[in-house]
Amino acid sequence: MSVTAHAHVEDHSDDHGHHHKETFVTKYIFSQDHKMISKQYLITGLIMGFIGIMMSLLFRMQLAWPGEAFPIFEAILGKWAPGGVMDADVYLALVTIHGTIMVFFVLTAGLSGTFSNLLIPLQIGARDMASGFLNMVSYWLFFLSSVIMVISLFVEAGPAAAGWTVYPPLSALPMAQPGSGMGMTLWLVAMAIFIASSLLGSLNYIVTVINLRTKGMSMTRLPLTIWAFFVTAIIGVISFPVLLSAALLLIMDRSFGTSFFLSDIFIQGEVLHYQGGSPVLYEHLFWFLGHPEVYIVILPAMGMVSEIMAVNSRKPIFGYRAMIASILAIAFLSTIVWGHHMFISGMNPFLGSVFTFTTLLIAIPSAVKAFNWITTLWKGNLQLNPGMLFSIGMVSTFISGGLTGIILGDSTLDINVHDTYFVVAHFHLVMGISALYGLFAGVYHWFPKMFGKMMNKNLGYVHFWITAVCSYGVFFPMHFVGMAGVPRRYYENTAFPMFDDLTDIQVLMTVFALIAAGAQLIFAFNFIRSIFYGNKAVQNPWKSTSLEWTTPVEHIHGNWPGAIPEVHRWPYDYSKTDDNGEYIIPGQDYVPQTMPLYEGEEELQH
Repeated sequence: MSVTAHAHVEDHSDDHGHHHKETFVTKYIFSQDHKMISKQYLITGLIMGFIGIMMSLLFRMQLAWPGEAFPIFEAILGKWAPGGVMDADVYLALVTIHGTIMVFFVLTAGLSGTFSNLLIPLQIGARDMASGFLNMVSYWLFFLSSVIMVISLFVEAGPAAAGWTVYPPLSALPMAQPGSGMGMTLWLVAMAIFIASSLLGSLNYIVTVINLRTKGMSMTRLPLTIWAFFVTAIIGVISFPVLLSAALLLIMDRSFGTSFFLSDIFIQGEVLHYQGGSPVLYEHLFWFLGHPEVYIVILPAMGMVSEIMAVNSRKPIFGYRAMIASILAIAFLSTIVWGHHMFISGMNPFLGSVFTFTTLLIAIPSAVKAFNWITTLWKGNLQLNPGMLFSIGMVSTFISGGLTGIILGDSTLDINVHDTYFVVAHFHLVMGISALYGLFAGVYHWFPKMFGKMMNKNLGYVHFWITAVCSYGVFFPMHFVGMAGVPRRYYENTAFPMFDDLTDIQVLMTVFALIAAGAQLIFAFNFIRSIFYGNKAVQNPWKSTSLEWTTPVEHIHGNWPGAIPEVHRWPYDYSKTDDNGEYIIPGQDYVPQTMPLYEGEEELQH
């Protein structure tokens, strides 16, 4: 920790204990306290999540029963579902906004925004983020972008409809289709603001981890959660500006007559005056963010799962240094694999083989993490609370979803299943469901720290088991539908008689999706009820070693009432014994990071 930063922390230790009285607005709305901002991110992300889930149910019903009239379609979609039959244009719009909301506004902001804000200062021993003001601005930019994205659903011509990747020319020509008009413009504006929010947040996280660690908190004593958040922020700073440039160039193509992504376009026989551009250039720019984005979403979940597994196995995390090395390897490799999304774009076969190599290479650090999680569980004293169950579930979906990535990462095999439901099944399991499980695990585990209350454990079990069964029920059969050749994003497949036999599978997947959505209502009820009526939490309910559980249950500005505690050991001293085979603290199977090493004790570092 730098001398300057340490001095800064010490100078403010008394000041924060007697902070000026806050009003409702400064405490709950324009708060600069990282703990309140994390709650704002979480609640906004959950609301956006329910909007995204509702959209997925609408288009799953359309896929299962194409052409059927549903009164709910007309009630929700209005003119886009006359007589309760979904219009083809709005189908693609629902797919587009569902993907955008879930990837960016739920998984990116819900994981990094919520838990980086909550845990970085608490686990490194800091009073707050490096800049509370920038942290507040970051959230409100995120909130503004969320509002603009939701507003785009209500414009006259309909929301953006070009898939969540918004490829040109559908996204670059306002006259291409109804979903290429004002809805697309609002989509691009919302994404530009979202990227600004992410960059401000990421820079804040990086500076805080580097400069504000408490005395004794070396980088090799950081919990794996902090390593994951730190590296995620670095990936974001490197890759998000590329998507911002793509969005700005797309806005220029749409509004100012440029042709970065357009060339030789015909509409209804009329030649448009665009030349020299290339839609493949947009694909390169988008996927240079798009693939690191997968790891921006999954790395925070990996970090939290590592922490929760160690706590609930009552064992040190297996391979601490290997876990850090794998996080760093994933971060590096994630920036040189984007081409595997473009194998059928006319890519040079040699370049395709390079991207195949780097893509298969990234399986190695991912496998290191999976093996280390399994070894951490092995012979552990497992505490199977909801947070632990979701952590184990995340390992399951990450492995089963990741295996299909080997097929998609091979340029030859990918050609057969590209743009089919096989791809949808793969990325929903390996990124969507795995990251959501990480999010749920984090909420159940750190809810006592966020709200000072305990969530209902039995409702948590019901939530987990219904979600776990239904997630596989939706996405496992989808692999077979994809291998049969069913293309994704099609409104209906009735024009293809060879797919008629697969209709029953679509119905099965949709029924599982509807049940899974019901399970999320159980979670929402448990979450809201526990905030107000949950049992009061004790200071350290999970008997954890890390610093966040040394703060009082009641939130105070500055986290610790007195001096910031000093760190003497790594964060995974569980079930550690002395030379006589006795626990270091008699009757207690964990040693807090704040406890000095006893004479002759060696600090564990796997």
